[in-house]
Amino acid sequence: MAKKFQKRKEDFVCEHCTTEVVGNGYTNHCPRCIWSKHVDINPGDRASSCEGAMRAIDIEVKACTYTIVHQCILCGHKRKNKAVKGDSIDAMLAIQRGGDGKENR
Repeated sequence: MAKKFQKRKEDFVCEHCTTEVVGNGYTNHCPRCIWSKHVDINPGDRASSCEGAMRAIDIEVKACTYTIVHQCILCGHKRKNKAVKGDSIDAMLAIQRGGDGKENR
């Protein structure tokens, strides 16, 4: 049975806004536009063959913790991810208002 989480320190260029992102082993989305990519089945395993862009569709707030809800634009898969220090507050507010972070490009 595969681990539920595999830490992978990887840098990447956001396919949505072209920001160069420096990964820390837990990074799974662009801090500027909040978009992600559907590459995992379990976090860090890189086992998904979909590779579709994952749009942030909602920001959930509970006990001062912000959770980003991503949905793959190709297959519809949804996944929740914690927001982290350095994520664009403006992009997250835009997502809550129904935007997609494009105004932060």
